[in-house]
Order: sequence, then structure tokens, then C-alpha cells
Amino acid sequence: MKKFVMAALGGTVAGALLTTQVAGPLLAQEAAKDSSVYEQLDLFGDIFERIRAQYVEPVKTEALVEAAINGMLTSLDPHSSYLSAKDFDDMQVQTRGEFGGLGIEVTQEEGFIKVISPMDGTPAAKAGIQAGDFITHVNGESVLGLVLDDAVAMMRGPIGSEIIITVVREGTPEPFDVSIIRDTIKLSAVRGRTVGNTVVLRITTFNDQTTPSMTEALKKGIEELGGIDKLDGVVIDLRNNPGGLLNEAITVSDAFLDKGEIVSTRGRDPVSGERYNAQPGDMINGKPIVLLINGGSASASEIVAGALQDHRRAIVVGTKSFGKGSVQTLIPLRGDGAMRLTTARYYTPSGRSIQALGISPDIVVNQPAAEPPVEGADEKGPASAVGDRTEASLRGAISNDSMTDDEKRLYEEELARAEESAKLRDEDYQLAYAVDILKGLTAIAPEPTP
Repeated sequence: MKKFVMAALGGTVAGALLTTQVAGPLLAQEAAKDSSVYEQLDLFGDIFERIRAQYVEPVKTEALVEAAINGMLTSLDPHSSYLSAKDFDDMQVQTRGEFGGLGIEVTQEEGFIKVISPMDGTPAAKAGIQAGDFITHVNGESVLGLVLDDAVAMMRGPIGSEIIITVVREGTPEPFDVSIIRDTIKLSAVRGRTVGNTVVLRITTFNDQTTPSMTEALKKGIEELGGIDKLDGVVIDLRNNPGGLLNEAITVSDAFLDKGEIVSTRGRDPVSGERYNAQPGDMINGKPIVLLINGGSASASEIVAGALQDHRRAIVVGTKSFGKGSVQTLIPLRGDGAMRLTTARYYTPSGRSIQALGISPDIVVNQPAAEPPVEGADEKGPASAVGDRTEASLRGAISNDSMTDDEKRLYEEELARAEESAKLRDEDYQLAYAVDILKGLTAIAPEPTP
């Protein structure tokens, strides 16, 4: 018995010694890490005081601290940044759908400002700014080396004032200047229209107006067509939509999904991941959807495109999207400012991250470049008195008396809708392609069973 007790005691002592030997280095490593952090903070303090005391001109302490914080955040990724009280207030106004500026969503790439997308109807869009353009100078001053927020601040100014930006565009050999007059940007989150028997929903941004505006535009379009039975399908146009609020992307997707996952987010802490699922109910009762994207479709736009594509709820048409698959959290700070910090990546229902990859369309359709008008050409078409030759145009052609008046009326209405779609190809080739897909799907759809 004594031998057993001694053996047990010996095991306990050996275990204690082993624990001490293992834990000792670990504790030493943690202490070294803490010491290194404090040394770095001391270094920061020394530099801070040196600047305040010895810089050639007096520097405001507040400006130094903000610049240091912003530099720390912007070194992480292009989307993390510090927002001063004014910038934070401006951002909150923007999510409500009205703000002052040029009307472009930008990021930073290779030291310059890259346009993600111009917003519909804004001064930048009217001036011809395109997704993918690089802005190298603002009023002749280079933006190279500036943090994103400082470059954006250079582009802000009083409403009605002029700004000249220098643009570098792929396919254009030389940089060129663009003059833009700053204006109040009032975003119409959704615009609806009918093309033939299709409802087109143009979603320009995801702010707190998006879902109610989309619902209203869709209902109005269906009413114009005479009910949902007359509806061929819906085109959701997300081209040049830079994104916005995550919850709005979820509710827009949910409007057309009856069940299943919409999006999930995964951060550094596995426990902090979120999963968002659709609720029962589809606003268009399973009618087909074509969704349009391009290189200016980012963030929340890609969440909607990815969800509807993975559930085979929509045919995605256009060109590859921007590829912003990260989630930023706004963290209010003392002094009424805020920190915008990348805290997670989002994943489509199939589990794919589109970060830096983008959403690949099911059908790639490029938008033809607008051809410059030929000098001296008649914009209304060739000057000819001879129209298209058809059987009906021949002298003495017999008439078609096999159709009733109602049948002739329906035929003429269908012909008018077809001609409207044909005109759309000249105006917007990608959109016309999407409408044609829906017409084709409707034409081959089986008749409903009684």
C-alpha cells in the first residue's frame, strides 16, 4: 500500500514538474509579446511627441491622432477606415438616400482612385465616368499616395462648384480631363418599367429605401400588365450597383426565394458567424428571373446575384462582377466618430466566397461600345422613300379575312411589343438580351394544368 501511495505521489510531483516546464516557456512567450506591444506603443508615443514639438509648423493633436488611426486601419485593406464625426454623419445621410457630391462609388488600387461605379443620373454618370476608370488627379493635384478618405475629401465641395478630374481609362491611350459640377445626389434606389410583358427593376443602390421601393415598383408593373398571369418574368438590373446595406440585400433576395439560405458570414471567431435564410413567399410565384451584372456590381449586389444563381432562381447575364466579398462593421467611437472595420467574409448558399473573384454570369454578354456618329449621316436613318417589302405591300395583294377583329388586335399588340424590344437593342443591348431570354422561356413553358 505504501508503495502505491509513493508511486502516486511521485507521479503527481513529476506531473507538476512537467507542467511547470511546459507552462514556463508559454508564459514567457506571452510576457515577451506584451512587452513588445508596450515597446511599440512607447515608440508611437515618442514619434507623436517629436512631431508635436519639432515639426516645422504647429500640428493639431486631433488631426495627428485621426491620421494615425486612419493609417492603421487603411493599412489592413481598402475598405477599413476611420470616420470622423462629420464623415460618419455624411455616411449615415448617404444610406438614407440623399447626399452631396459627384455620384461615384470608389476604391483604391495601385495608389490611385478606381471607380467601382457611377450612380445613375448623377453628375459623374452624365459626364461619362465609367466603372473601371482610374482618377489620378483632382483639380490638377495628384491623388497618388493619399489614403482613400483624403482623396474622397478632395472631390467634395460646395454644390454647384466645378471640379476637374483626370481620368485614365483602359483602351484610351492618354489620360483626359473631365469637368463635373457638384450637385446634391438624390438616389432613387429602384426604378421600374415594363418592356413587353417583362417588368424591369433597375436597382441602383442598397439603402433603407431599396426593398420598399422595389416592392412598389414590382406591384405597379404587374398592375400595368393586367395581373401576374400576363407577366413573362422579371429582369433585375444590378449593373453598376456598388452595394450598400447587407440587410437590404437579404430582403431583396428573400422577395424571390421561398426557402433556403441567402448568405452566410464567417469572421475570425467561428462563433461569430451568421447565416441568413429566406422566409416562405415569392412575390412573383416562381416566374422566371434574369439578373444583370457587370464589373460595377459589388458587395450587396453580389450577395443577391449569388443567392439567386445558387438556388437556380435566376439566370445571371452580363459580365463578371467586382468581387467584394467582405463585410464591414461600423463601430461608433468616442467623439461621435466611427471605425469601419472588415470583420468577416460572406459566402453564397453553395459555400463559395467571391472575394477578389466576383460572380461569373451564366451567360456572358458584353455591352457593345457606343460607336461615334458618322459625320453627315442622318440620325433618323437612310433617306429613302422605299419601306420594307412585304406581301402586304404588293399591289393587289389579297387580304387575310380568316382573323377576327380581336385576333387582329392581339396580333398588332404582339407586333408592337416585338418592335419595342427590337428598339431596346440599340438603347441597351444587355437589357434587350435579358428580355429576349424571358420571352424564350415563356414561349417554351408548358401549359398550366387545370
